[in-house]
Amino acid sequence: MTEPSHEHILIIDFGSQVTQLIARRVREAGVYCEVHPYNRAQAVLDNGFDPKAIILSGGPASVCDSGSPRAPQAVFELGVPVLAICYGQQTMAVQLGGVVESGHAAEFGRADVEIKSPSALFEGIWDLGGRYPVWMSHGDRVTQLPDGFSVKATSENAPFAVATDEARRFFSVMFHPEVVHTPDGAKLIHNFVRKIAGLRGDWTMAAFREEAIARIRAQVGDGKVICGLSGGVDSSVAAVLIHEAIGDQLTCVYVDHGLMRAGESEQVVSLFRDHYNIPLIHADESERFLTALAGVSDPEVKRKTIGKLFIDVFEEEARLVGGASFLAQGTLYPDVIESVSFDGGPSVTIKSHHNVGGLPERMNLKLVEPLRELFKDEVRALGRELGLNDAFVGRHPFPGPGLAIRIPGEITREKADILRKADAIYLEELRANGLYDTIWQAFAVLLPVKTVGVMGDYRTYDHVCALRAVTSTDGMTADFFAFDMAFLGRVATRIVNEVKGINRVVYDITSKPPGTIEWE
Repeated sequence: MTEPSHEHILIIDFGSQVTQLIARRVREAGVYCEVHPYNRAQAVLDNGFDPKAIILSGGPASVCDSGSPRAPQAVFELGVPVLAICYGQQTMAVQLGGVVESGHAAEFGRADVEIKSPSALFEGIWDLGGRYPVWMSHGDRVTQLPDGFSVKATSENAPFAVATDEARRFFSVMFHPEVVHTPDGAKLIHNFVRKIAGLRGDWTMAAFREEAIARIRAQVGDGKVICGLSGGVDSSVAAVLIHEAIGDQLTCVYVDHGLMRAGESEQVVSLFRDHYNIPLIHADESERFLTALAGVSDPEVKRKTIGKLFIDVFEEEARLVGGASFLAQGTLYPDVIESVSFDGGPSVTIKSHHNVGGLPERMNLKLVEPLRELFKDEVRALGRELGLNDAFVGRHPFPGPGLAIRIPGEITREKADILRKADAIYLEELRANGLYDTIWQAFAVLLPVKTVGVMGDYRTYDHVCALRAVTSTDGMTADFFAFDMAFLGRVATRIVNEVKGINRVVYDITSKPPGTIEWE
């Protein structure tokens, strides 16, 4: 990445699954930040990245193991504030002369910290003597603090739950303030960023919009750009931003694989052709995709098949745009982080479906990725800044494979049509009852089982439909939405009555706490 013009923070990643959440909390405080793996952090500093503060993330390793990750020693010599989280606290302690030991009682999940001494970190948030809930995830513990550090808070199994050297502005916590399961965690990070580090918070979407348009114009000049539209928020916002920058030098290609939700293809085509008047190629390739997926049951094979076909079709259609030199993508910052994460880090393996097919070198196009500095919520904010309809910008996430991963087992046109109808009823009821915008993601799944039922005077043998709905702020942690049973009953009745091929509806109450794998 290029050196930003804003005040900024460096986050050093030790492989935690939730490192991205630290960046989100920093951005929420109005401050630009970048995440870099621990083994490349020194090079980042050497290349001129001049952070106003540094945050050390958690990680799965044990500081006690030989060869375990360490922060560049320069981190503690720059004279900037440092916040160390979980593993970060442990490596900070060891690198500054403290002691970390294994073999003590671990803490995973909810814990309470008791405030033993005031600190600038929780000024105005936590009171002396109070007990507050946090989210822990550690096996090792600090048993001796480095010189200059003092204990600010303890928990049952972490005698140094918060330890600081406030003279040098070194702050360390054993818990994870970045996750929503630490209720005051975002406020603690805000305190560190704005009060301790003294950053003014100049990271806004209005400023980003102006700077991004200038960058696009400088990069593209009078060249032509083609943009692959998936129908999702990311590529759509990227296309509108690029069109604002270069107008009709942009042509969008929308590959319709026949596995979109009801009405989504029509919505995308209408938005770009009619509302924004952006040149658009609509490639209806549903027959081609469904034929290729016939007999395929493995979910990873489905993803890869769809990814490869998408690239093939996109390349074919892109040839119709003569003289294009640039390819635009809706790459987000989480994708960038994952692509540079150190070998073996969990963040590399959580998501297997990103950029599944890759881009063939023969296309010989330069990439335009105007959103690569943003997280999903920031993309939504940018979309609103650009004037995109809120109903479009606020749509629930819908992965590229579409209904293919909502149909476990073999995909057929009949199954896709059945699921599309059930899913449409579900979303219609969510909107009609004012629930859609309070839920982060909701969708229907056509399960690979059939059950016997009785409808009126007839016995049926049809599919089971599962409904999911989760609340989340980040997609990294989530909990099931607690529907009123009357609502679920109404949705189930409508689906069974209106969708031929389904005779039973169930609701999935799976939660996703920190530390679990991501599910679709």
